[in-house]
Amino acid sequence: MVKKIFPIAIVVFVSVLAVLDLANYGIPPTHDGEYHVLRFQQFNKVLSEGILYPRWAPDFNNGFGVPLFNYVYPLPNFAAAFFHSLGFGFIDSLKLNMAAATFVGAIFMYLWTRRYFGEWGGVVSSVFYTFSPYRFLDIYVRGSAGEVWSLGLAPALLWSYYSYYEFKRKKFLVLSSVFLALLVLAHNILALVFFVFFILYTSYLILNTKEKKALITDTLLIGISGLGLSSPFWLPAILETKFVVGLQVFDPTQHFPILYKLIYSSWGYGFSGANTSDQMSFQIGIANLIAVASSVLAFFFLKNKKTLVFFIGLFVLTVFFITPFSVILWEIIPFMAYIQFPWRLLSLVILVASFLAGSIVQDSLFKKKGKIQTVVALFLILLSIGLSIRYAKAPFYHKRGDQHYLTRSNFTDGTNSPGNAFNTKWLSGIPEKRKNKIKVVSGLAEIKIDKIKSTTYSFMVNSKGDSKILINTAYFPGWTAEVNNKKINIENFNGRMLLKISAGVNNVRVFLDYTPIQKLSYVYFLASVLVLAIYKKEKVRT
Repeated sequence: MVKKIFPIAIVVFVSVLAVLDLANYGIPPTHDGEYHVLRFQQFNKVLSEGILYPRWAPDFNNGFGVPLFNYVYPLPNFAAAFFHSLGFGFIDSLKLNMAAATFVGAIFMYLWTRRYFGEWGGVVSSVFYTFSPYRFLDIYVRGSAGEVWSLGLAPALLWSYYSYYEFKRKKFLVLSSVFLALLVLAHNILALVFFVFFILYTSYLILNTKEKKALITDTLLIGISGLGLSSPFWLPAILETKFVVGLQVFDPTQHFPILYKLIYSSWGYGFSGANTSDQMSFQIGIANLIAVASSVLAFFFLKNKKTLVFFIGLFVLTVFFITPFSVILWEIIPFMAYIQFPWRLLSLVILVASFLAGSIVQDSLFKKKGKIQTVVALFLILLSIGLSIRYAKAPFYHKRGDQHYLTRSNFTDGTNSPGNAFNTKWLSGIPEKRKNKIKVVSGLAEIKIDKIKSTTYSFMVNSKGDSKILINTAYFPGWTAEVNNKKINIENFNGRMLLKISAGVNNVRVFLDYTPIQKLSYVYFLASVLVLAIYKKEKVRT
């Protein structure tokens, strides 16, 4: 029993060590952390009003609202809402997001790689993954909750798929679809990176099985259903991008790291770019580089060399794409610009390098499992922790609570995005604040407000003749108006909503309904759930 518990205990302990610094009071000074705090509050506000998938941030944009959550990855927001329901503040919910994602990644990295390398190999891979410098960069420098969740969920997807590859059980196929969906919901950009890797990985496994046709069919089902489960996010985010402005277009060729900084660079807290001093650290990690080099040596002592060849080759290829030598490919491959920063591929580099670390202590390298294997594994674990533990902390913490952000106009009045992205295309910049949400702009009418919620306004208009009512909310497809239970047209008035009301007493309800694209995404979602529910694949392992 002790032997079975000991490996997972190491994995959990190392995970705690990686995020222990987050237990400090306050918030570290990261690139994205403060954005997340405000987003969590707005997302939770709409969710608490009974909207199961919030898309609108009602208080941003000087109170005119913005369709922020129609485009921004939702998983960290849902996780924060869960933590908040347990009594945690939004700053603590951000830190709990980071911690939970780190635990998920460590455990599933162990579960996946031990299938290849045995218990100690799995532990070593997990520790190397948890203590890779880039992970700490995401947590303590960039504050990117979505990317940290992606790092956590990628090994979960690989574990579930490899489990299905081995055992052909329905539960692993369903789990693979679910983890793929969660990966997309975690961070749209890294989802693309890991999805490409997933295709390469599954293709490699398919080529090495006799049941190619069946596995190809099942893999396609995983891909289609996984995308279906996540379609309420990605389908509108792609097809309704034309309704918003300010999306920053980054030139990836301006963000190649200096080559030596992939090996070692000082730990800064700035940004990347041709016009900056590259204050961020882009190091792969000395321990990871040692692991990759050692795996090349281990290659010569193994009978099954294909897996190592695949991962070593993938490591070299990915690092190549991070360097300026690949500039021509970044310019001619269309979707590459979507990744924004070449150094973002370090997410894949550390996963592959950590996988290779486990090969150094895999069971087949030792004639007898025993002290030598244990000593080598413990040495590698201590090496990984020792070389990176200084990065497992923030430089300091702002001793602030949630109210510091929720009550300051410099945090609440914009769109909560760099450059005020995601504002509707019909508004010319951020509008000035308005005292009244609903007002008469033409005709003689009285307004009596019944209820104003985040995405629903109910009010009565007593009009002596035809009148026009202006609603100081950003115009956006999906907003719907009903007068006396009958739909009427909403006009765009300088980016705001204008209603034409007839004479008499009118009960008006304005609410954010689903757009046609959003409705299609929910149909795709439900179809995917149905297909997975009725799928009857039996165990066929031989």
